[in-house]
Amino acid sequence: MNSLVEEVTVPQENPLPAQDVISRWRAAVESGDADTAAACLAPDVVLISPLTDRFRFTGRDQAHAVLTAAFTVLDDIRFHTQVRDGATVALVARAHVGPQALEEAQLLRLGQDGLVEELTVFGRPLPAVTGLMAALGPVLARNGGRRGLASLLAAATAPLHGMARFGERRIVPLADPGPPPRGTAP
Repeated sequence: MNSLVEEVTVPQENPLPAQDVISRWRAAVESGDADTAAACLAPDVVLISPLTDRFRFTGRDQAHAVLTAAFTVLDDIRFHTQVRDGATVALVARAHVGPQALEEAQLLRLGQDGLVEELTVFGRPLPAVTGLMAALGPVLARNGGRRGLASLLAAATAPLHGMARFGERRIVPLADPGPPPRGTAP
């Protein structure tokens, strides 16, 4: 385990034999290895996206497709925190979507066999999440042979991502609770 990673383990009476799966998952995600990551998933895994509540990715094949696409748009994934409570593991990582830094949390629910049965992904800040949405959707659609949908997704997500980036750079700093910039009246 990386010495920069903080691990907190909540005591449990009957620990699941899952630490090897979690270690393999972390290594696979950090190296962008979708095949090894997918092998850590239960055959009927459910992947809950940070981008939509309209549907879930169900089964190892769909999750593998998402991982393959995600690893093409995310760079420098590095886990820094792991917390475990019985069959639930929370992992937190830093990554980049293009030039934008992303912090991602993954909530993994493990089955009796130690494989990941449910994976819920969360992300911040908003410009990184909208950047992920703008990049990931078209890649998923293209990889699935839906080029027209890929173009539509790219066009539909670009304005939202542009607004999030503009707001982060120009609007959000106006709400900074710190001291006002020099030359401005209090």
